[in-house]
Amino acid sequence: MRVLTFLPSLALVALATFGMAAQAQTTLNVSPPQRVLTLSASASMDVPNDWLTLAFSTTRDGAEAGAVQSALRQALDAALAEARRVAKPGQVEVRAGNLSVFPRYNAKGGISGWQGSTELIVEGRDMAAIAQLAPRITSMTIARVGYSLSREAREQLESEVGARAIERYKQRAAEVTRQFGFNRWNLREVQINTDAATPPMPVFKARAMAAPMADESLPVEPGRGQVSATVSGSIQME
Repeated sequence: MRVLTFLPSLALVALATFGMAAQAQTTLNVSPPQRVLTLSASASMDVPNDWLTLAFSTTRDGAEAGAVQSALRQALDAALAEARRVAKPGQVEVRAGNLSVFPRYNAKGGISGWQGSTELIVEGRDMAAIAQLAPRITSMTIARVGYSLSREAREQLESEVGARAIERYKQRAAEVTRQFGFNRWNLREVQINTDAATPPMPVFKARAMAAPMADESLPVEPGRGQVSATVSGSIQME
C-alpha cells in the first residue's frame, strides 16, 4: 500500500515541476527588438601601384632526374648571383621560387625522360632597378610581371578608406532614421571589411617574353590599384 500511495505523489511533484518550468520558460521569452534596420556603406580610393613583382623561370629536360635537377640549380644560381647585386631590403627583394622535377612517360606507360622547372622572384619598390636587372638575367626568361600596392601603403590606405566608409555609414544611418520619423539611432552590430584590388599578374609564354637585350631595360607601367572598405551592420531607431 505504501508503494501505491508514494508513486502518485511523485507524479504530482513531477507535473508541478514541469508546470513551473514551462511557466518560467514563458516568462523568460523576450520579444524581438523593434525598429531595427540593416544598412551598409562603402568607400574606395584609386592610387598608383608602388610594388613591382617580376618572376623569371626556366625549364630543363634530360634522360636522368639528377642531371635535370643539376641543370636547373645552375640556372637558378646564376640568376640569383646577378639579382643579389641589386638587392636592398624593402627596395629590391630576391627569393627562389619552386623547383620541381617530374618524369615524362611514353605511350607504353614507361618513363622516357625527365623534365623540370624553377623560378626566381624579384620584387620591390625600386622599379627602375628591377627593370634594369631584367636584361642581365640570361639563364632564365620572364614569366610574369605584376604591379600592386606595398604592404605599408595598403595598410595606410585601408585605415583612411575605412574611416571614410564609417563616416558614410553614420550619415546614412542618420538620414534613414530621420526619413522614418525618428529622432536618433543606436548602433547594434557592425562589421568592417577592407580589400585591396589589384589586377592579376600577366602570364607570358617563355618564347614571347624572352629577356630584353642587354642594353634595354624592362618597360615599367605600374598603373593604379584600388583599396575599398565596406561597413555593414544594424541600427535601432528611437
